[in-house]
Amino acid sequence: MTVPASNRLGRAALAALAAAVIAGCAGTPHVAGAAPSPSPDVPWTPPARVERESRADTAATAVLPADLGARIQRLTLTDVIDYGLRNNPATRLAWANARAAAAAYGSERGAWLPTIDADVTGTRIQTAASQGRTAVRQSVFTPSLSLSYLLFDFGGRTGRIGAAEERAVAAAFTHNAAIQDVVLQIELSWFQYVQTRALLDAERTTVREAQTNLQAAEERRRVGVATVADVLQARTALSQAQLTLETTEGNLQTTRGALALALGLPANLPYDIDSTAAELPVSAIADSVDALIASAVEGRPDLAAARAQARAAQSHVSEVRANLLPALTLNANTGRTYTSTIPNGSNTYTLSLGLNIPIFSGFSRQYDLREAEWQAQAARAQADAARQRVVYDVFSSYYALQTATRRVRTADDLLASATQSSEVALGRYKAGVGTVLDLLAAQTALADARAQRVQARLAWSVSLAQLTRDAGLLDPHGGSPIRLVPVPADTNTAPTR
Repeated sequence: MTVPASNRLGRAALAALAAAVIAGCAGTPHVAGAAPSPSPDVPWTPPARVERESRADTAATAVLPADLGARIQRLTLTDVIDYGLRNNPATRLAWANARAAAAAYGSERGAWLPTIDADVTGTRIQTAASQGRTAVRQSVFTPSLSLSYLLFDFGGRTGRIGAAEERAVAAAFTHNAAIQDVVLQIELSWFQYVQTRALLDAERTTVREAQTNLQAAEERRRVGVATVADVLQARTALSQAQLTLETTEGNLQTTRGALALALGLPANLPYDIDSTAAELPVSAIADSVDALIASAVEGRPDLAAARAQARAAQSHVSEVRANLLPALTLNANTGRTYTSTIPNGSNTYTLSLGLNIPIFSGFSRQYDLREAEWQAQAARAQADAARQRVVYDVFSSYYALQTATRRVRTADDLLASATQSSEVALGRYKAGVGTVLDLLAAQTALADARAQRVQARLAWSVSLAQLTRDAGLLDPHGGSPIRLVPVPADTNTAPTR
């Protein structure tokens, strides 16, 4: 007997369904390419795709602009800031967020315009003959156009659009703040690298002086006017100086890697900087702390972002409050239907004006409004806290710069006196009227004075950059519009207001 084809297809479908049910009851299927390790003590083996991607990422190298590649060994501060702003992930992240917020604002603005949609439907109908009815075969084609427009909702639409606008403004200010943060991070890494190189040069000088001391001690012992203890003490001092030098050489590579990280570059990139332009003349600040605080309150982008977030929260209150009030909407639809029996088509349309009146929702809308009001109050408090933090940042950085300026002058005086003391001690020791302990003590004091001078200048450069950022005046090129005056030669720098 021949089985109809339709029956065979039906049986095949039932068999497939039964197989699927049995497989589902049997257990969880294997997930290829993402299955975990078979046991806790066996490491997971990544699939080939993941390994290929890892190898490709390892082989990838940073692409430098052509103009920077030509002077990769003598990058200036302007060069590294410019490249860092383009390459640092923090600036790209903040910029992408700002663009997304702007797009969200544009989307919300669409609520001021009607929504128009087109729809085209094609249907093929085939019915079976049954109980005296004949089979029907018909084709239906229906294009239509619909319009929906919110006429009035007591400020809900305005609040929603206003909140989106303020969030876009806040995201844009956050991007500006990210730029200043990255510039500051690059500057701090730059100064740290430059000052570590200066410290390395100072310690190399200390090693040479320790070698000179050792030669003097050996010469005095050779002629019989010094003991072996003098030679051993001088050799110990030389070893200590060399150990300090080797430690600083390692720190130099660490600070160089930190600068590369601030640029968004791999730490092993073969680059170097032009430190000849890094020695800024140390000057005292001429601007008052009150003027810088006023500038920060007006221009700090992170404070402006906090204010915009507070305004967005207040606009959200208007949006939520409108949910308690009626909304008036207009809806329209028009179309034309073509069928086999009406080949020329027939027009249809609807036009409706709707008033939506909220009556009761379990008090959820009232609680939503209360939540929005408290969130707005919290956002205002957060903006106030940000303002207080900005004032403190400027106040603290201002007097840190004042202190750093005085420390530089004191460190210069200390270095000058320590240099003279070391020269006198070496001359006395060679002349036989001084001891090796006096010489080594003077050399140690001189090495400390050199290190303190380097640290004092680093602190001044860092303090100036920090104050410029805290005052909201740090430009994308690393410049500082803060007014400075030369430090008087015979007076200390006194804090001013």
